[in-house]
Amino acid sequence: MSLPVALAERRRLPLHRRLVPLLAVGIARLLAKAKPARLRTVLEFARRGASPATADQALEARAAVVSVSLRCAGQGCLQRSIATALLCRTRGVWPTWCTGVRTHPFAAHAWVEADGEPVGEPHPKGHFKPLISIPPLRSGEG
Repeated sequence: MSLPVALAERRRLPLHRRLVPLLAVGIARLLAKAKPARLRTVLEFARRGASPATADQALEARAAVVSVSLRCAGQGCLQRSIATALLCRTRGVWPTWCTGVRTHPFAAHAWVEADGEPVGEPHPKGHFKPLISIPPLRSGEG
């Protein structure tokens, strides 16, 4: 995955608000080790029944994940993106979860999008070519 130059800014969550983000980070760590097909199946199942996340909702979930996990604040983009999506899901919404690559120089990356834009990412939309994308379901799908 791509390597950030510095850690993402981490705000401290109050103790009573850390449990759910910690659970999302723990589950994401396990899912990050899964084969891509298994990960896709799990995330497609998880998104069922959720409304599309707004950019603010996704950014708040990402900030919570980063605040409880040093790995997610640094180089763990796959775990961070999965945890962000799962935390959004606990709140009844789902962002578009993506993983992709760029070729020059080669780098792989995982991120979430909301309202058609990457959330909390230093790179603009289109910097990475998505290989797997799991958007929220529209009403009546699934």
